[in-house]
Amino acid sequence: MAIFFISLAVFVGVVCVVVAASYVMGDIKDGSKTEERLRSLTGQKENGEQASITKDAINDSLTGIRGMFKKVGNRFTGLSLLLEQADVSFRPDMFVAASFGSAALGVFIAIIAQAPVPLYPVAALVMGIVPLICLMWKRRKRFKLFAQQLPDALELVARALRSGHSLASGLHVVIEEMPDPISAEFSKAYEEQNLGVSMEEALKNMLKRMPNLDLKFFVTAVAIQRTAGGDMAEILDKIGYIIRERFKILGQVQALTGEGRISGIVLMALPVALFVAVYYLNPDYVMLLFTDENGRKMIAGAAFLQVLGAVAIKKIVNIKV
Repeated sequence: MAIFFISLAVFVGVVCVVVAASYVMGDIKDGSKTEERLRSLTGQKENGEQASITKDAINDSLTGIRGMFKKVGNRFTGLSLLLEQADVSFRPDMFVAASFGSAALGVFIAIIAQAPVPLYPVAALVMGIVPLICLMWKRRKRFKLFAQQLPDALELVARALRSGHSLASGLHVVIEEMPDPISAEFSKAYEEQNLGVSMEEALKNMLKRMPNLDLKFFVTAVAIQRTAGGDMAEILDKIGYIIRERFKILGQVQALTGEGRISGIVLMALPVALFVAVYYLNPDYVMLLFTDENGRKMIAGAAFLQVLGAVAIKKIVNIKV
């Protein structure tokens, strides 16, 4: 059984490596079309014709594997938006391939660590979601930095409006004066309205990429001002002031709930750490949880209660401001 799982893990890992190589070769092939035309015009195509034929043959043989991962990636419609929100250059199919590779690595690590066979799927599941966890962490970090930069950006736009500039010019000031991620998002909105998209639609697209409540206030204020009029600079100053006050209250809440968050982390990690320690000290004692019917029921009940406890603790310490 161990040999079977080792072979399966190696097979999946090799497939993922081959898929990654096919993406690289595909990108190289797509990027060299202009150079190929220039070589054909200058009479240099004959020298590299054999290498080009070999590259085409290898790329065609990998088309089926790449297509399989593309179909799997296309089923997750929200994955493209998550990758865009996290500012990651991966395509959905590449992300799916990386997840499968991580799952195979988890099985391989479990085999090397001589874990019991019933834990192999658990190891594959845990390692398989590691890319998704990293993606969500980077997305959350980008959202948090964007929210911190938003008050300064709104004040810049308000100053630009007071000096006689248009709203589009105010967005351009933010692009020039502020760092990423807010400059990148405002740049996308600015380029969209330069290409003919209305300012309201461009800001709504930015709100879709960055679902922030304070940004929603800004987009709504722009839409109302475009139809009913009003002092846009004063509105932006008030929105910026409200955002800063919310950050002050949020900091106090985070300080008061810090003990609860740490307690939740300890309570979630302690059973897992204790299980691993007891397994390596006395494996026969722990294996009863997998070989006995009552033990399997206890494992399922413990996992359910762990998830339920994590959700309850998160609801308690996660206070919205």
